[in-house]
Amino acid sequence: MTPELIQAIQILQFNSQELDSYVQEQVLTNPVLEHKESASSEEAGHGEEGGHADDGRELTAEHYDRDESDFADAQAADAGLDWKEYIRNANYGGVNYSRREKGSVEKDNNFERTVVNEVTLPEHLMFQYQFAAMSKSCRRVGKYIIESLDENGYMTSGVSEIARATGVPEEKVDEALEIIHGFEPAGVGARDLKECLTIQLKARNQFTGNVAAMVNEHLEDIAANRLAVIARELGITVKQVQEIADMIKGLEPKPGRQFASEQKTRYIIPDVLVEKVDGRYVVTINETNVPHLMVSSYYRGLLKEAGTDAKLAEYLSDRVNAANWLIKSIEQRKQTIFNVVTAVVKYQQEFFDKGRKYLKVLTLKDVAEEVGIHESTVSRSISGKYLQCPGGVFEIKYFFSAGVSNSEGEGISSKSVKEFIKELVEEENPEKPLSDQKMVELLEARGFNISRRTVAKYRDELGILSSSKRKRY
Repeated sequence: MTPELIQAIQILQFNSQELDSYVQEQVLTNPVLEHKESASSEEAGHGEEGGHADDGRELTAEHYDRDESDFADAQAADAGLDWKEYIRNANYGGVNYSRREKGSVEKDNNFERTVVNEVTLPEHLMFQYQFAAMSKSCRRVGKYIIESLDENGYMTSGVSEIARATGVPEEKVDEALEIIHGFEPAGVGARDLKECLTIQLKARNQFTGNVAAMVNEHLEDIAANRLAVIARELGITVKQVQEIADMIKGLEPKPGRQFASEQKTRYIIPDVLVEKVDGRYVVTINETNVPHLMVSSYYRGLLKEAGTDAKLAEYLSDRVNAANWLIKSIEQRKQTIFNVVTAVVKYQQEFFDKGRKYLKVLTLKDVAEEVGIHESTVSRSISGKYLQCPGGVFEIKYFFSAGVSNSEGEGISSKSVKEFIKELVEEENPEKPLSDQKMVELLEARGFNISRRTVAKYRDELGILSSSKRKRY
């Protein structure tokens, strides 16, 4: 593959943020390139089935090459262009790929752009720690403990290890730890789940009698819903055990997770917008973060004067060639993503109309045949990219999945089946929860051909416990 073809494939695979970073690098290394800061809609051009480039050529799906091999053909054709003449006449503008009816009202897509500076767990604890009364050595130990907590608020080092690291007796470590255990959120600084729950119950004055016994001796039985076993050992009714178990389950097992993570937060910017306009779905490429490039007017003028300097003319022609290929690759990326998402919307019409339970089986091959490109091109065009629609923001890959057949022989996505399983569990009688076999029967009544093993697999993937563990008394 030529460097230009490799570049075109990379650009297709980039999401918006990656593409922006890549373009910034190219602008720095290629002096001919510059950003087109204010490309007006008149410059960009509009079309019902696509836009128009500023040189008058219609930019439709047919205008662009159908797979990666055609990039090389386009490159070979471009090599014979008279770049001096081309630059004098060409004006690079953006392309609008929105399939809107003429005269329809354009709606601004307003996204939340304000990032809140959230408080991290160490910051929250240090704020409380500065007001705690303690000795200087104890304060140093407390700071060390707070900084060593994991993101869930648990201790990652033992008392003896902290004592050696800070050079103080273990008694001082225990003293500092006791103070931290009194901070909010309750349970922070615990060494394990049992201690975390104990701290929270003591703060509520509830760590007594049967409650303490269940936390100390029966956490595994609570997790497995073996309430009858606990009742027998403690000499109380199953109903009483269930009430205590519900209270324990209502505690926070990870007290630190309510605070901001110190890891870098990744913000999603949708690459494609899908809106319902006049009863049909309109696909629009989100141009907010797509760079608009053009050839610098300065170098355009310089090339006109480079006729007597062969080396300068050759250098500028190479740079202009690279700039032109980059601009074409970005436009090709937008058109390919637009075509792929348009095909996805066509296949998944019921999902957009009725919700997640109506997601159909869709493969890369289906879309590749619909659009007329290779499956690998479809895969690259959806990789790491997101779609915003009235139902929320989804990774485009979400719409591609295998599944099961219904009574009419149509493919139903596994994600849809999971939604139906979740609905069955939500509506079941908790005193008589549905077994996997019973769910198979209920799903078959709705037209799904599915095995008990598949139901169990989907239930596990949803994090739903087995019927014996869901039973209420």
